[in-house]
Amino acid sequence: MIGLYCPGDSLVHRLPAGLKLLLLVIAIVAMTIFARTPLAVAVAAVTVALLFAVARISWRVAVAQIRPVLWMTVIIGVFQLFTTTPARAIAVCGVLLVSVALAALVTVTTRVTAMLDALTRALAPLRRLGVDPERVGLLLALAIRCVPLLASIVHDVAEARRARGVSWSATALVTPVVVRALRTADAMGDALAARGVDD
Repeated sequence: MIGLYCPGDSLVHRLPAGLKLLLLVIAIVAMTIFARTPLAVAVAAVTVALLFAVARISWRVAVAQIRPVLWMTVIIGVFQLFTTTPARAIAVCGVLLVSVALAALVTVTTRVTAMLDALTRALAPLRRLGVDPERVGLLLALAIRCVPLLASIVHDVAEARRARGVSWSATALVTPVVVRALRTADAMGDALAARGVDD
């Protein structure tokens, strides 16, 4: 889940990116360990909703962040119902949705460049072990850029297929998407090489 940055001057916006990322990890780990009941999940959900309100993020933006994982949550919930109890199913699905919402809150209130800079600084001590923090930051930046780019390619191919009146076919969708994605990757690699980024 990569949310679109929503500019603002709220307290949540002003928190340092590194601190927000650290608090995000702590919160998700804490929810995973301690949110074992529907009541605990409800408390966590209300807390995250209040954080969205403090950040002055509209409910439409908030809902849009968790919509893509709803189908997966339903599948997990059905599986949990068959293997555990309804209360446990609600807790597991609730923790998943609240975690995604919390991660989305960080991304919609933090510029991508600030997050990448924070991660690069955090990885600096690993330079002694041969890790290049700048290269890791570049890799993350490319990954973040490629997610919406790939989504755009899938959308364009699907629209073109509909315009031609082609009946639904996995091959008719996947093949041109893969070809276009590979061409885009080649072009991106050439652009990086032209800017002096080695293999």
